Amino acid sequence: MLFEPIRIGPVTAPNRFYQVPHASGMTNALPRVRAAFREAKAEGGWGVICTGACSVDPSSDDTPLPFATMWDGNDIRAHALMTEAVHRHGSLAGVELWHGGASVMNRTSRLPPLSPSGIPWMATHVGFMGNLRPKTMDKADIRAALEWQAEGARKARTAGFDVVYVYAGMGYLGYEFLLPEYNQRTDEYGGSIENRVRFVRELIDVTKDAVGKDCGVALRVSLEELRGRPGRNQPSEAHELVELLADLPDLFDVKMDSSPTDCSASRFTGEGSHEPIIDFVKTLTKKPVVGVGRFTSPDTMVSQIRRGVLDFIGGARPSIADPFLPAKIREGREAEIRECIGCNICISSWHDGVPVRCTQNPTAGEEWRRGWHPERVQRTSHPERVLIVGGGPAGLECALTLGRGGHEVTLADSSSSFGGRLTFEKTLPGLAAWNRVVDYRLGRLDEMSNVSLYLGSALGVDEIIELAPQRVVVATGARWTNMLYKSMEIPVGTLDDPQVFTPDDIASGRLPDGPTIVFDFDNYYMGGVLSEYLARSGNSVSYVTPAGQASAWTIMTNELPLVHRALAERRVPVTTLHLLKSFDGETATLAHVFTGEEMRVACRSVVIVGLRKPRNELYDSLSARADELAASGILSVDRIGDALAPGAIAHAVHSGHKLARELGLVLPSRPYRRDMPIVDLEDFDLRAAAE
Repeated sequence: MLFEPIRIGPVTAPNRFYQVPHASGMTNALPRVRAAFREAKAEGGWGVICTGACSVDPSSDDTPLPFATMWDGNDIRAHALMTEAVHRHGSLAGVELWHGGASVMNRTSRLPPLSPSGIPWMATHVGFMGNLRPKTMDKADIRAALEWQAEGARKARTAGFDVVYVYAGMGYLGYEFLLPEYNQRTDEYGGSIENRVRFVRELIDVTKDAVGKDCGVALRVSLEELRGRPGRNQPSEAHELVELLADLPDLFDVKMDSSPTDCSASRFTGEGSHEPIIDFVKTLTKKPVVGVGRFTSPDTMVSQIRRGVLDFIGGARPSIADPFLPAKIREGREAEIRECIGCNICISSWHDGVPVRCTQNPTAGEEWRRGWHPERVQRTSHPERVLIVGGGPAGLECALTLGRGGHEVTLADSSSSFGGRLTFEKTLPGLAAWNRVVDYRLGRLDEMSNVSLYLGSALGVDEIIELAPQRVVVATGARWTNMLYKSMEIPVGTLDDPQVFTPDDIASGRLPDGPTIVFDFDNYYMGGVLSEYLARSGNSVSYVTPAGQASAWTIMTNELPLVHRALAERRVPVTTLHLLKSFDGETATLAHVFTGEEMRVACRSVVIVGLRKPRNELYDSLSARADELAASGILSVDRIGDALAPGAIAHAVHSGHKLARELGLVLPSRPYRRDMPIVDLEDFDLRAAAE
């Protein structure tokens, strides 16, 4: 069923696997990186491969966030690299034409943002500190926007795209016309749902006219807010919208409204979470429907189709985690699927303005830059004996990649189970899915005759010399410290008291007495989930941070609103903008970050979630006996993962993979190939540039 061809208007997708438009951090400035990233998915069996948001005009400028453009001939040539790469594998190429409306600040173009009624999209202003308010669109602006869409569609066809999108979701221009809070117009574009849909209808019409009869036209629309609005003739305005547009697009791509719900992290939302919002769409249209829900289970995919929820299985995050997911299902290799863990580190890369990264798939974004294929590792002609000490995410990934490369690998860990930090973290609220990082790698390692796994094996220098491997890789991880800062920037030393704890203490089973303060300046997930964990056990917990929000960095992974909601549900009070100055076993003294004003809070325990430092004892001991190692035939000692530099699990996995790919090679001076925009020199006037 999943491999049946499905028509999208005049074109036919080879199967039901549909990589929906998603941000990749790869703009027209990185055309080769982008093309190779998308080609891997086509090679892996995804029937339709789409771009992310692609601006149709400089008035849709999302700087500094990365976005693609469809403005000129250079853009056409840059996108053609991607369509040609996708077509090589028999897949369709789709382009998400996009106008950001009031949700962009046009920082580079310096053109006024546009909106139906001049009302700013508040999520943008709060989240990204924009201070330019949008212009109310007049009829000339509406006509111009329609022409930008049409011209973008014509350029998309020239670039070789098979499916062209109209985008009316996620706070962008088409969506702003659909919501009465943002569309307060009194002309034919405002008021009733029929009028508010008019602009989107016209976008579809001009797109179909522009692309001709041999290209599909898709409508991507957010339905969450509209589903909550009662309709006049249907259960909701979402129903009425689909009914009004039922016959116009060749495909409905339906989704939630905002990033925290549309691509919610697994910590808060399970597989198939969109269904309650979009389950009605196929009852109102005969056109095919694609939707998402972080689908990783073939059974869930088949269920969505059999029950008439979807025609296409949409994937963004799962297609990043495993570009070969469809091929593995087709070939009966479901156990080999590298399942998305829903950590949303991929989304953080877009916020960082860099090519997409993935915890599960370290090759994402590296296909062209470093020549890494997601499924293939070049076999070495000179196998070496490699000992890896430490079986956490970095060590497991390094062992797997080295094993695929043909090396003889021994992976040893001193504990009773593999997983490193995840052995504990998978037990924390919402993080069970993260253990897929361990399960996937152990499953593949168990199949390899050239990899040996040993638990309960604490190795020192003498034991390593006796084993006499050719290479040693130290993956011993990091430990949490009780270091504090006296200001926002300057460390003050450690806080030593019997009732001061770190996450490592809690992992070992040493729990604090309540009431407890969790002081978090790590700012990622750990402080928040530990607060939940302790609160669930009955501890009276308060959360304190010098940042402006709880788990502040999770704004990058779209989790921040849900973190605050989870803490509120557990009745954990949150104090922001405060430093922990001291603790005497009965009272913690806090100081405001900016004013220095102090406050005292009664508590019996403090958990510090702050700085991690590498566990380097073994590495330092090996380095001190370098001559003995060399005499025993050990050619190199390297560190990976948190033992090299503490970071997110994605950093550890990438570090382990990189070392395995490069082991024993003479590396070039540049760490990766640099991509660059395609430039038409015929359009470049040297004299004008000189003047």
